[in-house]
Amino acid sequence: MNSFVKPCTEPTVCFGPFVFHRQQRLVTRDASPLALGGRALDILQVLVAHAGAFVSKQTLIARVWPDSVVEDINLRVHIAALRRAFGEGRDGQRYILNHPRQGYCFAVPLALESVAQPPGTPPSARHNLPARLSPVIGRDKVLGRLLVEVPRQPLTTVVGPGGIGKTTVVLRAAELLLEHFADGAWFIDMAAINDAAQVPMRIAQALGLTGGALAQGLQPCRMLLVLDGCEHLIGACRELAATLRAAAPGVSLLLSSREALDLADENVVQLPGLAAASSREPGHQILACPAVQLLIDRVGARQQDFKPSERDLIPLARICRRLDGLPLALELAAAQVDVLGVAGVLEQLDHGLSLLSHGRRTAEARHRSLEAALDWSFERLSDDERTVFQRLAVFEVPFTLKAVMAVASCVDVKTARLPWLLSRLVAQSLVMVEQRAEGTRYHLLRTTRAYALEKLRGSGQWQLVHRRYALQQALQVRRSRPEAPGQRLEQRVGFF
Repeated sequence: MNSFVKPCTEPTVCFGPFVFHRQQRLVTRDASPLALGGRALDILQVLVAHAGAFVSKQTLIARVWPDSVVEDINLRVHIAALRRAFGEGRDGQRYILNHPRQGYCFAVPLALESVAQPPGTPPSARHNLPARLSPVIGRDKVLGRLLVEVPRQPLTTVVGPGGIGKTTVVLRAAELLLEHFADGAWFIDMAAINDAAQVPMRIAQALGLTGGALAQGLQPCRMLLVLDGCEHLIGACRELAATLRAAAPGVSLLLSSREALDLADENVVQLPGLAAASSREPGHQILACPAVQLLIDRVGARQQDFKPSERDLIPLARICRRLDGLPLALELAAAQVDVLGVAGVLEQLDHGLSLLSHGRRTAEARHRSLEAALDWSFERLSDDERTVFQRLAVFEVPFTLKAVMAVASCVDVKTARLPWLLSRLVAQSLVMVEQRAEGTRYHLLRTTRAYALEKLRGSGQWQLVHRRYALQQALQVRRSRPEAPGQRLEQRVGFF
């Protein structure tokens, strides 16, 4: 007999006008969530668990940053964020006390969940959703779409390149959708699964299913399954989606992947980078753009009360555009601002991706640096796909399929295969495609192009491919000019 086992839960606690859903890692006031980062919530968890007693700084740092070496300033920054969120000091209310030698104390009475929860607050016992490592900024439109479509669709896949913030978006969508699924929302990190044959078993383990087949155990459930990082298990995910569609129609799948499953009933949601303002925009518009807001937020998480000066605004806008509005890249850049300053970070971006190689040591391996995020995709390409991807790095502006065929073909990669290979790179979110009035155009993100250039130079093919590119550009310019009488196309320089 199959049994669906729900995990042990930590009771929701109330203090003042706030409700802390510990299992969900969410603090609400009047049913509205507070904007708190993952570290601040980790600190709150520890303080609430020892409410009424002082917890030393050393203990808090050891619990919240178990794999990192950090200074007291990191702790003070997040304590300050908690105090701001709680409005500490208003009407004389104090939530978190501090003592120079004893540490910090959560000093208000707590009530367990026997107090009624605000209307619309989802139960905290019906999920295993991990804490989001990054805030959700500039994603209102895509989240609104997911909230409408996911409950009505058997399969929704959020697609985009590495570092675009797919995990953050699907986690936030799952948090907001809890109330729609009687049996909750359950998260499985697919990147941790190497063998496609283990996919059903690992999902069953995450759900606490015992005995029998996964589909049979889920047959009566109304549930959301969130599968994160599916690009290396596309075939297994296709099989799972087809099986659950037939046997467990109450289960909705929400996937994040760099490649869609390409199924007939799949709802594909393309996730773009965060909008980045031009450096020519007025200062207030630069500050209003989501990419700049995220960059400032991440710098502020490391530098207490960071506020950009007037002279910082143009470099901030340029950093965001150089990094394609990629949240991972922006966070990695923010980590260098306290050492280099805003202008210094912009200057160092001229030297490739090395500046973006130091991320959170507690993050998944593929999210610790931008290069690691791109390695995750590059290592899964075929040899021919790698060759074409590297050669596309010579294109400085959007290009056509005809230009690709002129520049990227070689002895090993025949011209006739290039359309298919290009389509594979588009499918895997390594090449972007756009429809223009003059026809289809392709391009690489700036960050992706920098990575591909390093690979191309390392292959020893840079000189050859760049020469082809220069000739192709020259020929394109000549074709755009009126032909001289009697000019013969056969006399033009060839490429092969």
